[in-house]
Amino acid sequence: MADSPKHLLLVEDEAPLREAVAEQLGDRGFDVVQADSAERALEALADFAFDIVVTDLRLPGMDGTRVIEAAVDRYPDIIGIVITGYGTVKDAVEVIKRGAADFVTKPFQFDELWHALQGAIEQRRLRTENAWLREQLQQRFSFEGIVGRSRAMRDLFQVLQTVASAASTILISGETGTGKEVVARAIHHASPRRAQRFVAINCSAIPENLLEAELFGHARGAFTGAIASRQGRLEQAHRGTLFLDEVGTMSMALQMKLLRVLQEREFERVGDSQTIKVDVRVIAATNADLAKMVAEGAFREDLYYRLHVIPVTLPALRDRREDVPLLVQHFLQKYCGEQGRPVMTVSQPALRCLMVYAWPGNVRQLENAMERAVALSGGRTQVEASDLPPDIQIASEGEPFLNGLRLPDDGISLESFIESIEREVIRRALERTGGNKAAAAQVLNMKRTTLVEKLKRLEGIA
Repeated sequence: MADSPKHLLLVEDEAPLREAVAEQLGDRGFDVVQADSAERALEALADFAFDIVVTDLRLPGMDGTRVIEAAVDRYPDIIGIVITGYGTVKDAVEVIKRGAADFVTKPFQFDELWHALQGAIEQRRLRTENAWLREQLQQRFSFEGIVGRSRAMRDLFQVLQTVASAASTILISGETGTGKEVVARAIHHASPRRAQRFVAINCSAIPENLLEAELFGHARGAFTGAIASRQGRLEQAHRGTLFLDEVGTMSMALQMKLLRVLQEREFERVGDSQTIKVDVRVIAATNADLAKMVAEGAFREDLYYRLHVIPVTLPALRDRREDVPLLVQHFLQKYCGEQGRPVMTVSQPALRCLMVYAWPGNVRQLENAMERAVALSGGRTQVEASDLPPDIQIASEGEPFLNGLRLPDDGISLESFIESIEREVIRRALERTGGNKAAAAQVLNMKRTTLVEKLKRLEGIA
């Protein structure tokens, strides 16, 4: 029995039965230790990590249930089999609740016990294998909550794992919705600073005249309404991580002050002359091309290089479509869990829509679509295409236009080609809604009056 559990503790107070079973188990390759009572069994369990315990339920003194409880408590992966002469459903349910894998009733043939053993061993093998596979999946296809199996994401995970332990400034770039803050948080939680605060600020969401005070803090009376001194995000992030989202929207004056923080690790609150030292790791993010902004004079070159110590670029979702099914399941698990319901599956038609859609809003848009699908599904166990937003539903119908496109040697009229696509999409929307223009306009995410104007302009729409 190579690579199989083989150390077995047999607990039975009837000596003839115990010895006969032990002999047959020994013939099958098990190393058997015998015990004639629960007390002897507990002593044996205290001294040795058995793979399997087979125990009679009715024993003098303590019963076999106590043996199973002690064995599972000490060795969570141990296999427990109970032999009982009282083979009621109540006995079986109770003993399995306490950790047994199976039970056999007296009188029994050895083959019955052998069958129960083999079944329990196979269950443990599958459980161990699944746990290993889950661990591998976790290691290969995720990093601190970020999910992906595409080559681009696996390369990203390697980079993040490497840079997390460093203290260098990181610049994360990528389109809106690609998860820049999620990545920043992942870096923080994988870093030596994980026990300290992660402080985020969206530079584009705060008016310019308030952003300085929000970032550096202010002294009492520094400006109208400053009735007390206040810490800024930099002080709050001391010894932790400061995440500056949309850093490209900062004014030139504020860029200069941020540069000083990165160079000197010190600053003053607004309206105060006291210098404050700070130990903080800065992670910045942008969906703009900062290098281009530097060339145009819209962003400081010296600050750019201070931020660009470790560049991390996040791929758009359309460039890693193979990750869509994994992300879909990840978000379904999240939102089904929030609602306390079993995790839903996705129908093939719905998955086809999700796979071919262009995802201009990237992962954030996909997450929103899955949250909507769970909310609209009622008590169903599967997400259907009808649960998806209308623009995603029609994606699988529109994609063949491009898949089947072949450019002739003499070229095509782009205007005419786009017009033909527009005509066909409108025709299908009207077909789906039974000719109802208001409903078709809703499917196409446009006003009814706009659709009517397009119908007048485009000819040949039935």
